[in-house]
Amino acid sequence: MADACVRARVPVRCVPLRAVAPGARLAGRALPARHVGSVDIFLEALEEAAPGDVLVVDNDGRADEACVGDLMVLEARAAGLAGIVIWGLHRDTADIRAIGLPVFSQGAIPTGPQRLDPRPADALESARVGEWTVTRDDLVLADDDGALFIPASHAPDLLTLAESIRDTEHHQADQIRAGTPLRTQVGFPAYLTARRETPSLTFREHLRAMGGAIEE
Repeated sequence: MADACVRARVPVRCVPLRAVAPGARLAGRALPARHVGSVDIFLEALEEAAPGDVLVVDNDGRADEACVGDLMVLEARAAGLAGIVIWGLHRDTADIRAIGLPVFSQGAIPTGPQRLDPRPADALESARVGEWTVTRDDLVLADDDGALFIPASHAPDLLTLAESIRDTEHHQADQIRAGTPLRTQVGFPAYLTARRETPSLTFREHLRAMGGAIEE
């Protein structure tokens, strides 16, 4: 999907997060919540949630506190959410893994919040995740590589592109396993020859000419 965003010239909004349970995956509509020190912001977000939503927690990437623990994960599962993405830390790792709801965060720490900051008026309208702003108009996808945010309005076209890229790469992988190196498949020796004649020629331009772009 990230490669599909590149091809469609949709901003690639992704962040390096880790799955609490390795191998977890999730996809769903973003349910943003900006944490200010109290769990009630999450409970209020769940009041407006629809089944399959993904709670996107903005804790400003803080490294001094966990903002989500096992009780909140249980509550999210009971509300029918697809998972939780946290720009910050979690705790209760073993219990969260046992619950089974996909949770992604920057890591874990034992302590919870010891503060209560003023709540912004728009705390449930958007969440800041890394350098990106996520709203209810976005979809969230996450796996072991991190989290990706895409505009829901672009999802059908991006999915079609992603399926095409996946099929191409699977075919290329099968060819490598069958004994045809990727260098042969993409005409890499010919590219090196052409580049000697035209030093400005890029590999991507070569691939486009072959109809085999794999990087965009």
